Formats: sequence, structure tokens, C-alpha cells
Amino acid sequence: MGRAALNWSTLDLAKAADVGGNTVNRFEAGQDARVSSVDKMRGALEAAGVIFVDENGEGPGVRLRKSQ
Repeated sequence: MGRAALNWSTLDLAKAADVGGNTVNRFEAGQDARVSSVDKMRGALEAAGVIFVDENGEGPGVRLRKSQ
């Protein structure tokens, strides 16, 4: 959902996170991914303005940081 909020393709995320495109595809399909790769993807999304929201009764989610 974070990638979609940024209007990024899987290759956009892969480039920003310095991981392979197949890594992003496998992770999004629910398959195993290295913790280091997941950390890189999360870091790239956060650097681009995605905020990860913890479980709050409605489930976890994401939102975009307000523009400055």
C-alpha cells in the first residue's frame, strides 16, 4: 500500500531500496524475503514519505507524511 500511495512501480521501489525487482515481487506475493531486504524497502518507503501506522483497532496501515 505504501508503494501504491507513492505511485511507484515495483522497479521504482527496488531501485530506491537497492534490492532486486524479483525481491519486491516475491515479498509482495507473501513469499519469504531476507530481513535486510525488508528493512531496505521499508527505509526507502519511509524516506519517500510513507508512515507506517501500528494496529489501532482497525488494523495496521500506511499514510503519507504531510507536505512541508
